[in-house]
Amino acid sequence: MARDTTDQTPLSSVQDLTDYIAAGSKPRERFRIGTEHEKFAFFRADNSPVPYFGDASISALLTGLQKKSGWEPIIDGGNIIGLAEQNGMGAISIEPGGQFELSGAPLETIHQTCKESNQHLATLREIAEPMGIRFLGIGGSPKWTYAATPQMPKSRYEIMTRYMPKVGTKGLDMMYRTCTIQVNLDFSSEADMRKKMRVSMKLQSLATALFASSPFTEGKPNGLLSWRGDIWRDVDNRRAGLLDFTFRDDFGFRDYAEWALDVPMYFIVRDGHYHDCTHVTFRQFMNGALKGEVADPAPTMGDWTNHLSTLFPDVRLKRFLEMRGADGGPWRRICALPAFWVGLLYDDAALEAADVLTRDWSFAEISALRNAVPAEGLKAEFRGHTLFDMAREVIGISRAGLKARGKLNGEGQDESIFLAPLEEVLAKKATLAEDLLSLYHGRWHGSVEPVFEDYQY
Repeated sequence: MARDTTDQTPLSSVQDLTDYIAAGSKPRERFRIGTEHEKFAFFRADNSPVPYFGDASISALLTGLQKKSGWEPIIDGGNIIGLAEQNGMGAISIEPGGQFELSGAPLETIHQTCKESNQHLATLREIAEPMGIRFLGIGGSPKWTYAATPQMPKSRYEIMTRYMPKVGTKGLDMMYRTCTIQVNLDFSSEADMRKKMRVSMKLQSLATALFASSPFTEGKPNGLLSWRGDIWRDVDNRRAGLLDFTFRDDFGFRDYAEWALDVPMYFIVRDGHYHDCTHVTFRQFMNGALKGEVADPAPTMGDWTNHLSTLFPDVRLKRFLEMRGADGGPWRRICALPAFWVGLLYDDAALEAADVLTRDWSFAEISALRNAVPAEGLKAEFRGHTLFDMAREVIGISRAGLKARGKLNGEGQDESIFLAPLEEVLAKKATLAEDLLSLYHGRWHGSVEPVFEDYQY
């Protein structure tokens, strides 16, 4: 999310909060695909991280992109922290450690998503190359310590940085040393949202395994395939992870709103200033907890929208569903991640097949799988079989869903080609993380430095 909102619409009830989320429902013909990806900026001379300030810096990259694209700059405390497309459809933002993020526009096909990310990366290279800056596409910072990682001057991150060590052991690593690919998808009704949430929540660990690409920390193997996946096991368990109530047959928009109400807030924005609100939940805020602390203590729709963006379950519900389980990765995976989920969730037959496959999976089983996947990847076992077996079946369902979409969208629109990186994983029986480890122990001679050359965009 590039910009925190300031919608001043007053809130008076939990129903207002529920109605806001429910308003995301839209007819199938208006379903879109919004893809986000993050990457690490580094100096090619010595593979060091890029600071915010300076002639060759994150701020210089954003300024250069703003001049070239004409997108509106997003300013926080006098510093440029992102860009917004004029029509509000796309955005560029920076993560806490300088990770560069494209939040793509809502598009109709994976073909358009691939074109969008390719154009973004080409433009970014044009700005970055004269500065000696390039970008790495994997899920975890392979070399830099937390202390060596720069911190971006963004108000919400300052609040989060102070708060994270109070609620978990790995929140700062999540913020400063990981990258992800995500896709945002639509729903047509509460029942459609329920089914998509249930299926995608249960299959998120499979996505983590398929996209695992963070086996290094501070220059050495960390004993994991998805360090990023392991980090999310202890970031802030009140606002992150699996949500057991989403597995219920009667789960709905109100249930998510009620859960979100009892999660501590990060901040509210008043007159451009961020007020630390980590000591109250949104429900307490609704009940007047900030009276006497801030000048305008009444909650607004902007406060609710911002609060929803600070919740981190494996699948996040806003006015759409966000798939949050995958590590970052090379360009082809920026196309593969949305293809995987679109194939499963945007075709009725595929969604039903995925729902039938996962329907009797219990919360305890999914939780155990989520704990096993960071270290074991696709070798993790589930009901007497490895995830390789599950992956073959699920990718088959996704492929069928994409092919069905292609027939609806017209000849030449088959999106199943974008599953190729995942099919290669199955064919080799090795994730990208395992490929990286093989290179480390082989051609790279025990060094992570070559990853910056071999896996840059």
